Amino acid sequence: MMPRWARWARWARWAMTLLASFVWLSVAGIAAGAARAQQPISPPGPPGPPATPPPTGAPAPTEPPYTYQPDGRRDPFLTILGTGNEPRLMSRRGEGPAGLLTEEISVRGVMQTGDTPVALVQGPDKKTYLMRAGDKLLDGTVKAVTPEGLTIVQDVNDPLSLVKTREVRKLLRSLEDAKQ
Repeated sequence: MMPRWARWARWARWAMTLLASFVWLSVAGIAAGAARAQQPISPPGPPGPPATPPPTGAPAPTEPPYTYQPDGRRDPFLTILGTGNEPRLMSRRGEGPAGLLTEEISVRGVMQTGDTPVALVQGPDKKTYLMRAGDKLLDGTVKAVTPEGLTIVQDVNDPLSLVKTREVRKLLRSLEDAKQ
């Protein structure tokens, strides 16, 4: 069996030989490319009449401006999102509480109608709405109405989040003021 240092020395010689041949081939390839790139210099021709410069008063020939020929392809300089001429829908909001976001509402009161608790909710337009468990909001659903306020299951609209819903508690306005 060969000693460890001898095996390492043999491997080092092999690696150095491989590296040297790679460097030699690279230098030879660059030199060959440079030799091909040089063009022979042509001998000067017989002296002819001197070239006359164009008159200064004559307009220079102009090229027509470039125009894109689509040939069935889309124009790469136009936006993909649209030209902006199409009418856009301002929002997908509905009427009433179904058009309100969770963070836009505040609970103004809770009352009991029969066995069902009902929350009085005020929107950003200063209108008051009645909400029960199961009612829909723009970004969630009312899970429960308690004497302290609302519990809302809010849809999370974050593509990077693994959690798609979260529970949000909206307390009565007087209870929120007492906590601050």
